[in-house]
Amino acid sequence: MWRLDHLAVVCADLTEGTAWAEAALGAELAAGGNHARYGTHNRLLGLGPDLYLEVIAPDPGAASQGPRWFGLDAVSGPPRLGNWIAACDDLDTALGASPNRAGEAVDLERGDLKWRIAVPADGSLPMAGGWPTLIEWAHGTRHPASRLADSGLRLKRLAIGHPEAAAISAKLAPLLDDPRITFVQAPTVSLSAILLTPQGDERHL
Repeated sequence: MWRLDHLAVVCADLTEGTAWAEAALGAELAAGGNHARYGTHNRLLGLGPDLYLEVIAPDPGAASQGPRWFGLDAVSGPPRLGNWIAACDDLDTALGASPNRAGEAVDLERGDLKWRIAVPADGSLPMAGGWPTLIEWAHGTRHPASRLADSGLRLKRLAIGHPEAAAISAKLAPLLDDPRITFVQAPTVSLSAILLTPQGDERHL
């Protein structure tokens, strides 16, 4: 089975995106890193032992080796929850079960983090964000969530609005069984999340 791995806030400027996420969640994000291949950088927030949030943006001091991932070349306007990433044990098999244009496997590493991730050739999101970006962490790699301080926040619901919501939900049902994820029929693609604080209050992205 696939597993929800992390959520991504996309933005044109990392400082702006970090401030937006911290204000929305009431938590301070930790330093992340740079992704040389795609010319991006991020900051991170732990959401428990196996889930985290990243805020990701183009790095103005770095060039990309082709289109940036996560649709970041086309990002404009205020920061927003823009992508969801699911982990699998075999990326090639997972791509075989995915719609066309879900991406091609790309091998990446930074320090002792090693992973394979599916990225469409044009840098866009699979089904404009309706389908998860797929990731396979290398065997023995310590998951980023376990490296981060626990914010105490927990995901309550991830809602994915899409014109083909019912079809996506049906296709994903045997692959990704997570009651926190819901699909909503909508004329345009949108992602929203509700997170719970340790006190039980809701925070929204």
